Amino acid sequence: MKQLMDVGIIGGGPAGLNAALVLGRARKNVLVIDEGRPRNRVTRHTHGFLTRDGITPGEFRRIAREQIQAYPSVQFADETAVTITGADGDFQITTAQGSTYRAKKLLFAGGMKDLPVDIEGLAEVYGTSAFVCPYCDGWELRDQSLVVITKGAKAMHMAKLLAGWTSDYVICTNGPDELTDEQRAELKQHHVSVFDSPILRIESDKGMVQQVILEDGRIVPCTGIFFAPKLAAGSDIPPTLGCHMTEAGAIVVDAFGKTNVPGIYGAGDASSEMYQAIAAASLGALAGAGINNELLIEAWDRQG
Repeated sequence: MKQLMDVGIIGGGPAGLNAALVLGRARKNVLVIDEGRPRNRVTRHTHGFLTRDGITPGEFRRIAREQIQAYPSVQFADETAVTITGADGDFQITTAQGSTYRAKKLLFAGGMKDLPVDIEGLAEVYGTSAFVCPYCDGWELRDQSLVVITKGAKAMHMAKLLAGWTSDYVICTNGPDELTDEQRAELKQHHVSVFDSPILRIESDKGMVQQVILEDGRIVPCTGIFFAPKLAAGSDIPPTLGCHMTEAGAIVVDAFGKTNVPGIYGAGDASSEMYQAIAAASLGALAGAGINNELLIEAWDRQG
């Protein structure tokens, strides 16, 4: 593609799609490059998104793209961006499929990716009866018997958080609990049991967890699991362009998604640790407005 687009968006999830919608309505030429493998594809439903509560991730994307088609200046490429060169005003995006695209501004909205968690049986229940976010899936597991797989400060956070959905849960730290004596005492006071034996396996039937088997022989029956995922950035390109990153792998941005590198923005899970579809969409809308404002100011100054 020799055409210089106004904006190249890497990632077609809620953040990238909402940014594309805002920019399309602002009459900007936009290209959304998306490999079509979102992190939430393993889940059955997307929750907490007003007017779309309970929709499947695939249906959400289908409807979003259908609505964006009303704005012909937005195009889609079902490809994977692998390298980006150039600078503010003319970035060159090369994809794994051999295409090259050009854009004045970039928006990274590729989210995060799950790394394998070395627990036998977890993959079979992930997205069906094992989840990572109570705000997304706590309602479906309300008042059930749950196992929380995490340790240390995250275990304390989840213990307090899950109390809003059920009082029947235990913590399996899958090894040393990394808790302080004060934290152990606090959990005991609230009748939250902690098992620090490594997990041997998770047993399930058709995706529905039945019990967690520990290496010390103990069996923990349950009907649901929440666990702390291991995550990696959805794209390794931003740091190669000089973008500042957090320890968690998120792009450092301002309130409108702008990074420290001129012309480059980030939105959604790529630049946040909130990991909710509605939050990602909101951040995408803000980034879209920020990019549009920058493009308008630059055009105004050139004409002055």
